[in-house]
Amino acid sequence: MEERERLGCGMKFPPQIDRTTGRFVLADENESIRDSVYLILMTQKGERPARPEFGSRILTYPFTDTNPTTLHVLERQVKETILTQEPRISEVDVEAKFEAQEACMYIHVRYTVARTGKDDRLTIPVETA
Repeated sequence: MEERERLGCGMKFPPQIDRTTGRFVLADENESIRDSVYLILMTQKGERPARPEFGSRILTYPFTDTNPTTLHVLERQVKETILTQEPRISEVDVEAKFEAQEACMYIHVRYTVARTGKDDRLTIPVETA
C-alpha cells in the first residue's frame, strides 16, 4: 500500500487481525471516522484516566426524562463533542429520537468529512430500559 493511500486510514475498530498477513486490519478514512465517532460517543468522560476529557455523557441520558428539551440538549452536546474531538469532521447534524415502544433512544449523526467534503451518517441506539 502506498503512503498516500494510508493517509486518513486507521486501525479497524474493534481491532482485528488479518489471518493471511498477521497484521492489524486497517479501515479506510470513512470507516475510521465512523469508528472514531462511535468510540467517542460510547466512551464515558473520565473513563480513560490518561485522557479525562475524551468521550461523552450520552450514556447518562437513558436515565433522565426523555422530553423534547432533554433531547435537544443531548443533540447539542453530541454535536459539540464530535466537533471538539474528531478533527476530520467539518459539519455535524444530530437528531435524537426516543422510541417508547422499543424503550430505546436513537442518535442519528450526519457529518461531513473535512478532507473530501463527503457526507456520511451513523445511527447509535441507546437502550433506556
